[in-house]
Amino acid sequence: MAMKDHDTIAVRALFLSDVHLGTRGSQASLLLDFLKLCDVDTIYLVGDIVDGWRLKSGWYWPQSHNDVVQALLQRAHKGAKLIYLPGNHDEFMRDYIGHDFGGIEIQDTVIHEAADGKRYLVMHGDHFDMVVRRAPWLAYLGDGAYTFALVVNKFVNLVRRRLGLAYWSLSAWAKMKVKNAVNHVGRFEELLSHEARRRDVYGVICGHIHHAMIHDQFGVRYMNTGDWVESCTALVEHFDGSFEIIYWLDELRRMNESDVVTRLPRRRREAKASAA
Repeated sequence: MAMKDHDTIAVRALFLSDVHLGTRGSQASLLLDFLKLCDVDTIYLVGDIVDGWRLKSGWYWPQSHNDVVQALLQRAHKGAKLIYLPGNHDEFMRDYIGHDFGGIEIQDTVIHEAADGKRYLVMHGDHFDMVVRRAPWLAYLGDGAYTFALVVNKFVNLVRRRLGLAYWSLSAWAKMKVKNAVNHVGRFEELLSHEARRRDVYGVICGHIHHAMIHDQFGVRYMNTGDWVESCTALVEHFDGSFEIIYWLDELRRMNESDVVTRLPRRRREAKASAA
């Protein structure tokens, strides 16, 4: 990861999705911390940034969620290019495709040209989810089950923290263990890769399934941004045209460990000085 200085992440483009502002599961505060450290001129908001499904059933909008929106608007105001590609949870924004709000462009799909000239199709990806397309009622049911899993996961990790154990995702574990879920993810990736080939681009960048990934298994480059509910991941393009998934929770742990190592010698010197 390119560090402009000790506390700034400098990248050419940033891709974020599945923040789900308006839900209790959204890690808005962590995203805000990440954005403060990210030096970037082009940001793609790859859908499900706001969760209209949850807001319809009950209003939840704490200050941290508002702060994320303000931080993005400030980026646009200062000259950064922001493109919002709505997903199924913020599908109400699709009524405004082609419009510009506060410097943020609303688009259905876009082609991103990387620094090395390679072209990538960027979209949320829900149109290629067979459950969303053919049985939307099942998608709503699945969303409810996922929300319940997040509640259970919160208490599980509360216990794990007290035991000194690292964060563990119940829903991610289940997704990778249940055969039908694994097949669903694989089919989703295959369909999007096929669409990238149809549009004659090098690869596809998407969100939707909350599973950050970069691979070439279907003949094109498939990249998924992940989410800011559990994994807290972002996809970035470096200045040479290469891409990387940033796992922000891992980065925070590394920074905290580095900070502890830096502070320890100083504390020892201060202790010796006071003892003298």
